Amino acid sequence: MNDSSILIIEDNPLNVELASDLLQASGYRIHSTRTAEEGIRLARELLPDLVLMDISLPGMDGLCATRALKSDPATSHLTVVGLTAHAMMGDEGSALQSGCDGYLTKPIDTRTFVSTITKFIKSSSHET
Repeated sequence: MNDSSILIIEDNPLNVELASDLLQASGYRIHSTRTAEEGIRLARELLPDLVLMDISLPGMDGLCATRALKSDPATSHLTVVGLTAHAMMGDEGSALQSGCDGYLTKPIDTRTFVSTITKFIKSSSHET
């Protein structure tokens, strides 16, 4: 059984539901929130194995939230994967420059999503 936890910071409830359903079916423990500010608070509290960060959040966006997590010694080690529907040239670079450890585009590919997330978690656990 998988014991890893994932925090999903995403303002679209359908995206949260799809990602949660796919990841829970593989045994991941899921927490979610719709705002960057609440996501930062939960990340500090829960210290999840991975944070799925929507880049386009209302208020503080996901890039600012990622920078906040990566600049805080308590959360700088967290693996953050950017998630966006805005897959334009340069967007991946902006996400990685902000501290994201990876980048996925929406709509998520249900066939590869869980295996991709699992790879991010496994690679981050080998770095520690």
